[in-house]
Amino acid sequence: MFVPKISADRLRQFSPASLAYVGDAVYELYCRCYFLLPPRRSADYHDRVVAEVRAETQAQYLTVLEPLLTDLERDIVRRGRNAATGKPRRLSVTLYRQATGFEALIGYLYLTNQSRLEELFAHLPRETPGV
Repeated sequence: MFVPKISADRLRQFSPASLAYVGDAVYELYCRCYFLLPPRRSADYHDRVVAEVRAETQAQYLTVLEPLLTDLERDIVRRGRNAATGKPRRLSVTLYRQATGFEALIGYLYLTNQSRLEELFAHLPRETPGV
Protein backbone atom coordinates (compact mmCIF):
# COMPACT_ATOMS: atom_id res chain seq x y z
CA MET A 1 0.00 0.00 0.00
CA PHE A 2 1.05 3.53 -0.59
CA VAL A 3 2.08 5.29 2.60
CA PRO A 4 2.90 8.99 2.53
CA LYS A 5 6.21 9.98 4.09
CA ILE A 6 5.39 11.54 7.45
CA SER A 7 8.10 12.69 9.81
CA ALA A 8 8.07 11.53 13.41
CA ASP A 9 7.46 15.13 14.52
CA ARG A 10 4.40 15.46 12.28
CA LEU A 11 3.12 12.05 13.32
CA ARG A 12 3.21 13.09 16.97
CA GLN A 13 0.90 15.97 16.04
CA PHE A 14 -1.80 13.61 14.79
CA SER A 15 -4.70 13.31 17.16
CA PRO A 16 -5.94 9.85 18.13
CA ALA A 17 -9.12 10.64 16.21
CA SER A 18 -7.02 11.28 13.09
CA LEU A 19 -5.24 7.96 13.52
CA ALA A 20 -8.63 6.24 13.92
CA TYR A 21 -9.88 7.97 10.77
CA VAL A 22 -6.94 6.55 8.80
CA GLY A 23 -7.27 3.18 10.53
CA ASP A 24 -10.93 2.91 9.60
CA ALA A 25 -10.13 3.35 5.92
CA VAL A 26 -7.11 1.03 6.01
CA TYR A 27 -9.01 -1.73 7.80
CA GLU A 28 -11.94 -1.56 5.39
CA LEU A 29 -9.61 -1.75 2.39
CA TYR A 30 -7.76 -4.66 4.00
CA CYS A 31 -11.06 -6.51 4.53
CA ARG A 32 -12.21 -5.79 0.99
CA CYS A 33 -9.02 -7.33 -0.39
CA TYR A 34 -9.04 -10.23 2.07
CA PHE A 35 -12.46 -11.48 0.95
CA LEU A 36 -11.96 -11.17 -2.83
CA LEU A 37 -11.46 -14.90 -3.34
CA PRO A 38 -13.32 -16.91 -4.32
CA PRO A 39 -15.14 -14.62 -6.77
CA ARG A 40 -18.59 -13.59 -5.58
CA ARG A 41 -21.32 -11.10 -6.28
CA SER A 42 -20.64 -7.54 -5.09
CA ALA A 43 -23.45 -7.79 -2.55
CA ASP A 44 -21.80 -10.86 -0.99
CA TYR A 45 -18.47 -9.03 -0.72
CA HIS A 46 -20.22 -6.11 0.87
CA ASP A 47 -22.00 -8.26 3.47
CA ARG A 48 -18.76 -9.94 4.56
CA VAL A 49 -16.85 -6.68 4.79
CA VAL A 50 -19.62 -4.94 6.72
CA ALA A 51 -19.61 -7.79 9.26
CA GLU A 52 -15.84 -7.33 9.72
CA VAL A 53 -15.78 -3.56 10.07
CA ARG A 54 -18.63 -3.36 12.59
CA ALA A 55 -17.61 -1.82 15.91
CA GLU A 56 -18.61 -4.99 17.74
CA THR A 57 -16.21 -7.09 15.66
CA GLN A 58 -13.42 -4.55 15.98
CA ALA A 59 -13.84 -4.47 19.77
CA GLN A 60 -13.69 -8.26 19.85
CA TYR A 61 -10.52 -8.27 17.73
CA LEU A 62 -8.90 -5.71 20.01
CA THR A 63 -9.44 -8.09 22.92
CA VAL A 64 -7.63 -10.80 20.96
CA LEU A 65 -4.72 -8.51 20.08
CA GLU A 66 -4.21 -6.77 23.42
CA PRO A 67 -1.93 -9.45 24.94
CA LEU A 68 0.34 -9.14 21.88
CA LEU A 69 0.73 -5.36 21.97
CA THR A 70 3.80 -3.42 22.99
CA ASP A 71 3.57 -0.68 25.61
CA LEU A 72 3.57 1.97 22.86
CA GLU A 73 0.79 0.18 20.98
CA ARG A 74 -1.26 -0.11 24.19
CA ASP A 75 -0.80 3.62 24.69
CA ILE A 76 -2.06 4.32 21.15
CA VAL A 77 -5.12 2.15 21.86
CA ARG A 78 -5.73 3.93 25.18
CA ARG A 79 -5.48 7.34 23.54
CA GLY A 80 -7.84 6.18 20.78
CA ARG A 81 -10.38 4.93 23.33
CA ASN A 82 -10.21 8.20 25.23
CA ALA A 83 -10.65 10.21 22.04
CA ALA A 84 -13.94 8.50 21.19
CA THR A 85 -16.53 11.13 21.96
CA GLY A 86 -20.17 11.37 21.18
CA LYS A 87 -22.99 8.99 21.90
CA PRO A 88 -23.23 6.01 19.56
CA ARG A 89 -26.77 5.15 18.46
CA ARG A 90 -26.78 1.38 18.27
CA LEU A 91 -24.13 0.14 20.67
CA SER A 92 -22.60 0.79 24.05
CA VAL A 93 -20.09 3.55 24.67
CA THR A 94 -17.58 0.90 25.81
CA LEU A 95 -17.77 -1.01 22.51
CA TYR A 96 -17.57 2.22 20.54
CA ARG A 97 -14.44 3.28 22.43
CA GLN A 98 -12.79 -0.12 22.00
CA ALA A 99 -13.46 0.00 18.25
CA THR A 100 -11.98 3.50 18.07
CA GLY A 101 -8.89 2.28 19.92
CA PHE A 102 -8.59 -0.60 17.42
CA GLU A 103 -8.85 1.83 14.49
CA ALA A 104 -6.30 4.23 16.04
CA LEU A 105 -3.85 1.35 16.40
CA ILE A 106 -4.35 0.33 12.78
CA GLY A 107 -3.91 3.92 11.60
CA TYR A 108 -0.75 4.34 13.63
CA LEU A 109 0.80 1.08 12.46
CA TYR A 110 -0.15 1.74 8.85
CA LEU A 111 1.77 5.01 9.01
CA THR A 112 4.74 3.70 10.99
CA ASN A 113 5.21 -0.07 10.71
CA GLN A 114 3.23 -2.02 8.12
CA SER A 115 5.06 -5.27 8.81
CA ARG A 116 3.89 -5.10 12.42
CA LEU A 117 0.37 -4.36 11.22
CA GLU A 118 0.46 -7.46 8.99
CA GLU A 119 1.77 -9.50 11.91
CA LEU A 120 -1.16 -8.44 14.09
CA PHE A 121 -3.70 -8.98 11.30
CA ALA A 122 -2.48 -12.58 11.06
CA HIS A 123 -3.74 -13.14 14.62
CA LEU A 124 -7.32 -12.07 13.89
CA PRO A 125 -9.72 -15.01 14.27
CA ARG A 126 -11.69 -14.51 11.07
CA GLU A 127 -12.92 -17.22 8.83
CA THR A 128 -10.87 -18.16 5.82
CA PRO A 129 -11.91 -16.51 2.54
CA GLY A 130 -14.19 -18.78 0.59
CA VAL A 131 -15.65 -20.48 3.63
